[in-house]
Amino acid sequence: MEIKELKKRQNIVQNKKLEATFQQFNNLCTELKKTNIPDDMIILINAAIEQLDTSVSSEKKLKDEIIKVQKSILKKLEKELKIVTKNYYRNLWLVLGMATFGIPLGVAFGTTIGNMGLIGIGLPLGMAIGMAVGTGMDKKAFKEGRQLNLEITY
Repeated sequence: MEIKELKKRQNIVQNKKLEATFQQFNNLCTELKKTNIPDDMIILINAAIEQLDTSVSSEKKLKDEIIKVQKSILKKLEKELKIVTKNYYRNLWLVLGMATFGIPLGVAFGTTIGNMGLIGIGLPLGMAIGMAVGTGMDKKAFKEGRQLNLEITY
């Protein structure tokens, strides 16, 4: 079974953002064709593509619908098959590092020195730690063949 691609629409060329979103979604479909995905997942992806193809929404709504479908496909791939895009874990852990490591480090610095104005010092440290952890997880996913050769931008 093969994954379909979105049908090209004539009004897409005039809207650069819609065209970029459209192209990114088709690139995702192309990358998914190269991977070994179970048939039930392919059926779900094709159903979502069919829904987008039959949509008669305005340009803005169509762009939002494509992004929504793309996010749901990527979420399902990550949850069920552990397949992720490039820099997925780095972007995820950037924020988690700031919250998990940065704030406690900032509070520790602030209380140790006696100046709670230094709480902000921990945020960039946590961000760096989070990026390091995420990059390591991205490299592991690449070695295991679970990473798509595609970086998603919104």
